[in-house]
Amino acid sequence: MSELYDRIIAERGAMPKIVERIPGFTGYLDLAARRAADRMIREHVAGEIGQRIQRLVAAQKRLLDREGGLAYMSAMESARAQWQTFHDRVASAAPGYSGFFALNRIDAHDLESIYSFDEALIRYTEQFDGALATLDEAVAAESEVRPAIQGLERLAVEANEALSLRENVITGVTNK
Repeated sequence: MSELYDRIIAERGAMPKIVERIPGFTGYLDLAARRAADRMIREHVAGEIGQRIQRLVAAQKRLLDREGGLAYMSAMESARAQWQTFHDRVASAAPGYSGFFALNRIDAHDLESIYSFDEALIRYTEQFDGALATLDEAVAAESEVRPAIQGLERLAVEANEALSLRENVITGVTNK
């Protein structure tokens, strides 16, 4: 499946390996591993986004310290709020699995979709880095600051939309 999933499966202790021999119990353990993997992915992405938000706040302070920087604060705060919303939503997102008694069962196709969205969340973190670098350069050069801020906000809006699509896969499945 994925490297993270494989690592989680490999790190299980001896007891789960013994219990796997009980018919039907392997699927339950695989769901437990998926829950752990999903939680790890979301915690990682939320942590990375949190660090980048701190860089954004630092850039905001540098911009505020320069002549005319106050004129950008509304746009900067709007971009920061979009990224903070993304961070908070990732940190509290619904897990990408369904438990044994869940009303909405997630099938293998839905699970693959969720994994794709999770990979996209990681890519948005990387793109946030690039957008921050562009902002840092614009602030240092004292030019093209507004387009850099707008790029940050557009990326955050897109990341939030992608997260909404992920949630739709989880909550939009029919009862099975």
